[in-house]
Amino acid sequence: MANCSSSMGEICMRGDLFCTPRSTGLLFFSASFAPKIIVSQSVRHSRRDPSLKIKKASKREHHLWMKRDSAGSGQKALNLVHTVEKLTNEKDVIYNTLDKWCAFETEFPVIAVAKALEILRRRRKWLRIIQVTKWLLSKGQVLTMGTFDTLLLAFDMDGRVDEAESVWKIILQTYTRSVSKKLFSRMIALYDHLHHPDKILEVFADMEELGVTLDDDTVSRIGRAFEILGQNDKRDLLFKRYKCKWRYLHFKGEHVRVRSTETYN
Repeated sequence: MANCSSSMGEICMRGDLFCTPRSTGLLFFSASFAPKIIVSQSVRHSRRDPSLKIKKASKREHHLWMKRDSAGSGQKALNLVHTVEKLTNEKDVIYNTLDKWCAFETEFPVIAVAKALEILRRRRKWLRIIQVTKWLLSKGQVLTMGTFDTLLLAFDMDGRVDEAESVWKIILQTYTRSVSKKLFSRMIALYDHLHHPDKILEVFADMEELGVTLDDDTVSRIGRAFEILGQNDKRDLLFKRYKCKWRYLHFKGEHVRVRSTETYN
């Protein structure tokens, strides 16, 4: 036993036997120590070589009945844009072509249509946006706030006040308190571009009734409408209540706060 009292670094393994080079006899250790040493060696080797590490199974599950597949929606959107741009302005031709485009889809391609509308918006194809959106409404599809915003912008750029007003009434009747501030601002901008100051004040009255906050651009447009209609006292009251006294500018790489020039006492 005295001859075998060497350090662990001098121990060599031969099957189930462990001995020291200086000892004349063999020392029998418990075989349960061998697996522990082997495991520790494999761990050390796995740390050195990443390819030997054991990979755990992924816990991610795919619920096909809850997932709306968007694979290939970008290509579908491009195909829709290319198809629509080549068509004439006849309603029947456009609707029949769009029906053929989605005829073999198991689900209505909502994602592809939304991407196509965004592409048409970047290309400033306002008439095509109106046509595709009306086709969506004819198919019974519910439009999102973003799609309504794109549609109102298309009406603004194409000068269709009456159609924009009819869609706006549908939005107010359907969603009422869920209408976003962005849509109110869009409608006021539309009336401002197309010179309808009285309509601007109607939208402003709805905003006050629903408690919708106003941004600075919207306040300026409403104030200009009051001024056109000769109601300067109401304009001053509007600026005093809603106009921010400060505004921020980007100057020499920094945001600088300056006093707004359109403030009234």
